[in-house]
Amino acid sequence: MTHLPPPPYPPIEPTTFDLIIVGTGLPESVISAAAAASGKSVLHLDPNPFYGSHYASLSVPDLISFLNSNSTPPTASTTTTDTDTLVHAIVGLTTRRLYSDVEISSYSPELLEELSRKFNIDVAGPRVLFCADKCIDIMLKSGASQYVEFKSIDASFVGGENGKLWNVPDSRAAIFKDRSLSLMEKNQLMRFFKLVQAHLAENEDAKQEEGEERENTRISEEDLEIPFVEFLTKMRLPPKIKTIILYAIAMADYDQENMGASKGILRTRDGIDRLALYQSSVGRFSNALGAMIYSIYGQGELPQAFCRRAAVKGCIYVLRMPVVALLMEKSSGCYKGVRLASGQDLFCCKLILDPSLKIQSPSVSPSDPLHGSLKSLSMRDVKRKVARGICITRRSLKSDVSNLMVVYPPQSLYPEQLTSVRVLQIGSNLAVCPHDMFVLYFSTLCDDANQGKKLINAAISAVVSFPDSVNPDSSSKVTNETIGEGKTMLIWSASYIQEQTMDQDQLDSINFTPMPDGSLNYDDVLDAAVKIFEMMYPNEVFLPKTASPENFEGNGDKVVRATKTIKLDIMPGVDDGETIKVARCGGADPDRNQNGDLFVTIKAILGGTIQVPTLTGDVVLKVSKQEGQTIFDDLNCRNLTPSQRELIEEFAKEERGEFDKRAAGASR
Repeated sequence: MTHLPPPPYPPIEPTTFDLIIVGTGLPESVISAAAAASGKSVLHLDPNPFYGSHYASLSVPDLISFLNSNSTPPTASTTTTDTDTLVHAIVGLTTRRLYSDVEISSYSPELLEELSRKFNIDVAGPRVLFCADKCIDIMLKSGASQYVEFKSIDASFVGGENGKLWNVPDSRAAIFKDRSLSLMEKNQLMRFFKLVQAHLAENEDAKQEEGEERENTRISEEDLEIPFVEFLTKMRLPPKIKTIILYAIAMADYDQENMGASKGILRTRDGIDRLALYQSSVGRFSNALGAMIYSIYGQGELPQAFCRRAAVKGCIYVLRMPVVALLMEKSSGCYKGVRLASGQDLFCCKLILDPSLKIQSPSVSPSDPLHGSLKSLSMRDVKRKVARGICITRRSLKSDVSNLMVVYPPQSLYPEQLTSVRVLQIGSNLAVCPHDMFVLYFSTLCDDANQGKKLINAAISAVVSFPDSVNPDSSSKVTNETIGEGKTMLIWSASYIQEQTMDQDQLDSINFTPMPDGSLNYDDVLDAAVKIFEMMYPNEVFLPKTASPENFEGNGDKVVRATKTIKLDIMPGVDDGETIKVARCGGADPDRNQNGDLFVTIKAILGGTIQVPTLTGDVVLKVSKQEGQTIFDDLNCRNLTPSQRELIEEFAKEERGEFDKRAAGASR
């Protein structure tokens, strides 16, 4: 990677630190925040003029510059292994070529040039956060969440043959509302989710259930070890439902039906864990009803949030400052410090390097203590590849949805497709692009560049129209009917292959962080960061919880939570999802003048009692059923049959049980 000459920085003081980190990607930033919170003196450097490194969100010109500079052949610094100093050997660093096959196309140059600086485009998209995943928990625990805001991904779809998109029902209520599922399919899916929830509930608190019930609801150890696709077949789920579960909820990367060719066969145990993450994410936050959220201004806000947290704890930040060499002790071969591009030498106990850096091959004698240390670090190799694509368009893939996810399972784009392709559309309401524009991210795992580019081009052809009949891949069998409202017109596109380094490499006091992987969320990246931190500081707590003050009202009195009952008359003809306002039955205002209004969303079919959470307590509402008719139109009937009533009652029972669990968790 080529860098502009660094500006004339004054010398960095002090010159000795507990930890020096090079690169401000997400894993480096998390480790920086954790080390600073543990009282370590930390210096955090980055050769780039921006935060985020390979996890950054950049304008169009900056993105092109970043990809091109990181796709050129590796360049070595002018500093080589030099043993002329009295104590230290100076070992040069070189950059690695982590991006290749970069292709940039602009179909409306004038428009893009005018607006190019108004985009925040992710280098490593598509990426989202599940509302219940590790990244959210770490941000809440560390206090980094106060520096970033999120919005919900509105809908998820699965791309099928002949261009059809199947909606992904992410909750039991969504299953009932989904018109694309037959009543039998809804019943099968509901029973499967019930089994999964019962299994998970028993694992969490087996003492609260009777032994006989645990035996009947628990998935056997034998079934937990078989391929997940076999378990779904054993449950007699139809092919469409299996595809949705495998690739849009469990997020399997490889073809699960092709045992011979597939590399990543998902076990039932792992599949159940992924379903648990997805289901526990749905509705966790009141302003994000779906399972997934995305950070406003792009994923580059995440590393910046942890950097801000580290700065609060005393971490020093310097951008535009490359590290050109390592200082190694001659006698022992142990690491001692770094040399900056400014010429200054800094010393530290431990060092973390960005994955784009590589230690030059040793030029010392094999008998020298440095030889063994340097040889192992200079031979780092890539693990696999991720093909990525980016498109800027003028209309949404779905006219009524701004932010959405589409998964193209294996064989949905062409018969030889062995891996899933994920597509994430982000609109202007997340401040990543100008008004009335959208950014689409594509990614898939691949063995080589040709395979990866074919997959990305096929997915792009499935969802966009190219001006002047330009089509990067004529082999795709997806037609113009791919999107119900028609394909969206393309303004600009980029595609590239990103290398994946090993999860983490370590020698003595030097650690390398990983490149972004092909996962949709950040769990694997954070696991690597935690592992590095624990190897460096085994006796320290990783990101100790930040004390947060309790919520108090304006006059200093503490808010008291309580339960009260309110009777509410439901008029005949009300539809599911409608909202009713109950005046002066909400929470108290800060000055205690009067209560606010309570807004109740109707979710009842057969009547009964429902609990509604409010800011100051749970409200119990008694709802009468509507005789002789249903609220859900998608059942397509005026009167319920006994089997339909039984199914809906089962649904209502599970809904009440799920609410009780959430309420119990919130009260802890």
